[in-house]
Amino acid sequence: MSADADGDAVDPEEVKYIAELARVQLSDAEAERFTEQFADILTYFETLDEVPDFESEPELTNVMRPDDPEEGLSQEEALQNAPATEDGYFKGPPVS
Repeated sequence: MSADADGDAVDPEEVKYIAELARVQLSDAEAERFTEQFADILTYFETLDEVPDFESEPELTNVMRPDDPEEGLSQEEALQNAPATEDGYFKGPPVS
């Protein structure tokens, strides 16, 4: 069995405690199996800690156009193609 980051081995009692918090009932055999699986998972995390860090700053290029304010439509222009309007606003179907 592997050790976790603190050097303590994963034991079935910890697995049962976690299962209890998750409201999952485990038999002793299941707790043993999950203990081994947790130990394997922790080993994988330890392996990931060994991956060297590297700094790579890619060349960043702004591909967006400038956000220049432009004159918008007047209320009359915005409503000219609307199928229905009321008091200067778009009118939609009633919501039931």
